[in-house]
Amino acid sequence: MTTLGVEEEYLLVDPVSGLPAPAAERVRAEACLRPGLGVGDVQPELLKAQLEVATPVCNSLDEIGGHLHRMRGELSAAAERSGCRMIACGTAPVGNGKMMEISEHPRYLAIRANARRLADVQLIHGMHVHVAVPDRETGVQVVNRIRPWLPVLVAMGANSPIWQGMDTGFASWRTIHYARWPVEGQPPVFVDLEEYERRVDALLAVGVMLDRGQVYWQVRLSERFPTIEIRCPDVQLRADDAVMLAGLVRALVVTALQQHDEKAPYAAPDQELLRAACWMAARDGLEAELFGPVGPAGAARRIDAGDLVGELLRHVAPVLDEFGDTAQVFALVDRMILEGTGADRQRAAFAAGGLQGVMDLLISDTSPS
Repeated sequence: MTTLGVEEEYLLVDPVSGLPAPAAERVRAEACLRPGLGVGDVQPELLKAQLEVATPVCNSLDEIGGHLHRMRGELSAAAERSGCRMIACGTAPVGNGKMMEISEHPRYLAIRANARRLADVQLIHGMHVHVAVPDRETGVQVVNRIRPWLPVLVAMGANSPIWQGMDTGFASWRTIHYARWPVEGQPPVFVDLEEYERRVDALLAVGVMLDRGQVYWQVRLSERFPTIEIRCPDVQLRADDAVMLAGLVRALVVTALQQHDEKAPYAAPDQELLRAACWMAARDGLEAELFGPVGPAGAARRIDAGDLVGELLRHVAPVLDEFGDTAQVFALVDRMILEGTGADRQRAAFAAGGLQGVMDLLISDTSPS
């Protein structure tokens, strides 16, 4: 069984104003007093209003779901005991334009010195899925094969339409916001691991990044683990949707591994085309047409988002069957199509109750009660 793990980033907010609350260390200390969370489960993030959790290495989606529900529940309860609330949202819905406090860690302070005002407003939160690969050389080929599917993952993972009190018009404003960093978005196609390492080393040499952790491509080789890391979804409103995306991502990686072993051809859309496709996915989510993956010698095509989700499911169905994940993943995808993405649900709450309606939705979906 191919192992996987999930990382999630959360925002702490004031329960009355909804503004980001710089309470990460207080909440983290409170959470670690209870047996449900250990010190290693919860980590600080760039800003003092943010926290990150990481599951252990897991073999099944049930394990992933169990850990995410446990961590969300424990951390949400700790936030309440600390006088704030935890929400799972790709962007901060409420803001007042003030600079955010940077976590007092040497790396984060160095990022602030390098990125300046960009770091102060990095109020965005993602979901990262790690899937094991045999080695880095093979991992590069998996990155190449997954690239065409990034737009549909962006669309399905959209959960950030509201920013600074307004509807941005985008389903995933986090995707647009994140694109301002120098090494972000969709990776190029790499001939092999040597080219991958050479290009990353060149970026380090010119000083645009402080370290390899700042390779913010939507899919990349992990520098800490023997995994491929897919980073394009927003953090999910519901833990079950995170489980669904984790299952799809693992199936995509294993399908790519199998096709690599078979030396099967794969789509390699041009960098600018893939960027445009992800931009459209961030704007429209699952509400309109997307660019579909192209054949090795084919042209780009527009396709209904729901039809593209169907193509993704057919593409990975044999692996989902192999892992026993088909019923669970298909049911959760059906629910998302019926009820909408996190972005759709936030927009509905915004239309019904304004910003307070959005905050009520976000808080209720992560509340331990």
